[in-house]
Formats: sequence, structure tokens, C-alpha cells
Amino acid sequence: MHTLLSAILHRLAGDGKGPLLSRREAEEFIHLPASCTTDMLSVAGVVRAARAPSFFNCGIINAKSGRCPENCAFCAQSAHHETGAPVYPFMDEETLLRKAAEAAAHGSMRFGIVVSGTMLGEADVEPLCRAVERIVRETGMSVCGSLGMLTKERAACYREAGVTRYHHNLETAESYFPNICTTHAYAEDVQSLRVAREAGLEVCSGGIIGLGESLEQRVELACTLAELDVNSIPLNFLNAIAGTRLEHMPRLAPEEALRAIALFRVMNPDKDLLIAGGRGHVLGAWQSWLYAAGANGMMIGDYLTTSGAAFEADLSMMRTLGVKS
Repeated sequence: MHTLLSAILHRLAGDGKGPLLSRREAEEFIHLPASCTTDMLSVAGVVRAARAPSFFNCGIINAKSGRCPENCAFCAQSAHHETGAPVYPFMDEETLLRKAAEAAAHGSMRFGIVVSGTMLGEADVEPLCRAVERIVRETGMSVCGSLGMLTKERAACYREAGVTRYHHNLETAESYFPNICTTHAYAEDVQSLRVAREAGLEVCSGGIIGLGESLEQRVELACTLAELDVNSIPLNFLNAIAGTRLEHMPRLAPEEALRAIALFRVMNPDKDLLIAGGRGHVLGAWQSWLYAAGANGMMIGDYLTTSGAAFEADLSMMRTLGVKS
């Protein structure tokens, strides 16, 4: 076994907190040769077993779709792209409750309400809060909000309604972000995470692997998330959508995706690491390896503008691997 991998296991046996590698070591880790891939995944799996929270899964609902003013290069819902993605206003309370109940019936432990746009419109705040209160009361699921930029007032309102975890992806490394989005600053995203944390909400933030970033920039994002001490990291893999600026970006190889999961696990050993969008598109037959690579959760059901696997297929895989909570 490579000495760096042995060092991870040695540090894992200690009482330390936080990343198991320095940034320089993480860059060495991500550049280890292909002959080390199996050992990299094995070590990340041991880290997951030793430090990570319990297995979990979550479902999401695209509660407001399309016409987003931001110009994120990957996004089918951006008003800057012509993708044919659905466009509709914020869903009504009964529809949200029905979708949440469906997710709960299929084994979802968390339910994320996601909206397009820079932030949720003022007129939609009260309906959102009413829906959250009912979802918590009637399904027993924990509710996550992915509602755009955040103010202190909004954070307090969402928390009082029953939102427990706020989701706001950084998407990529700060050094690469200008290649992906120019309609807002990276610092604004970081500030929303801090506002959520100060309001007493758990924080969920990750990104998309395969946007054209370098391996070093993947390390940069993993380190940023560790420094921000986020509670949950959703990792997505680019599923290039026709009509977006990244429509011709090549598909990530499964082994590269698995090595990225391993990287984020060793840099965030005690956090939830959830595999989300692009899972089937990139991993294909290798999806069951995401747990061996260090993940402790996955998103089930459909994503925002693309379809996911059938609920039963995912649940069957989890049962087979003994990871269904």
C-alpha cells in the first residue's frame, strides 16, 4: 500500500478531528496512479465506516423551475440557455405535501425543496413555510431547503417553519468559479452558508465534478468545505445538457468519479457525503461502489430536470449491500 494511504489509516486511529490529509497531501492523493485506485477506495471506505454518520438517503422536489437569472454554465434552468427545461411557478401546498408523502413511502429520510432563481420570491415564503410545517407534521421526514441566497430574516423564518438543513452548493472551487458563473460572486454563496449556520440550521453544500476543473481544483473545493465545516456534502457528476454552455463536456469516467468520492471522504471524514445528480449517468453499473468509495448516502428518485433510477432499484441495491437504514 502507498505510504500516503498508510498515513491516512494511521491518523484515523488517533483522536484528531477534521481532514486526514493536508492540502499538499490531498493533491498527492488525487494524483496517485491508477494502480492505487482500489487501495484509495478501500481506505476511504474504512474512513467512512470509522467516522461518518449513519447511512441515509434523501429525495428532492423541483418546486419552482426555470427562468433563473444566474448564468451557471451547467444549468438547464438558466434563462441564459435554451434547453427545453420545464418552466413553472412555485408549487402549491397540496402538491408539495403529496410529493413529500410519495418520497417518504419510498424510503426517503430527508426531503429537499428546491427552487430555481437567485432566491425565493417574497410572495412564496409564506406558502413554503406552511408546506414545510405540514410535511414535518404529516410525514415525519426532515426537510431541507434549497432556496437560493439567504438573509438572516429568511433563515430564521425557514428554521421556525421546520427546515433543519439548508442546502446551497458552491458548485466548484473558487479559483474555477468565474469559468462557471459570472452573475454573482463566490463570496455570496459562502456568506449564505454562514448565515444559515448562524441561524442554527445545519449546512449542506457540495458541487459538481466534471465541469472542466483540474484535479487540484477538486482538492480546493474539498478543502473549502472542510474549512466551512459543512454538515453534509452532496457530490454531483456533470450530466451535460444540450443547450447549456457545457453541452459538449465529455462524460467523467466511473473510476475518476469514485476517486473524487474518496478524496472528499478523507478530507471530510465525519460529514455526510451524499451522491446525487449524474450518479447513474456517470457511474452506471459501478453505482454500488459509491459506498465502498466513502459515501454514506445517496439521492433517490428524480433530480431537478433529469430522471433518476426507479425507487425500487435503488432500495434493492441498498438492501443487498446492507446499507438501508
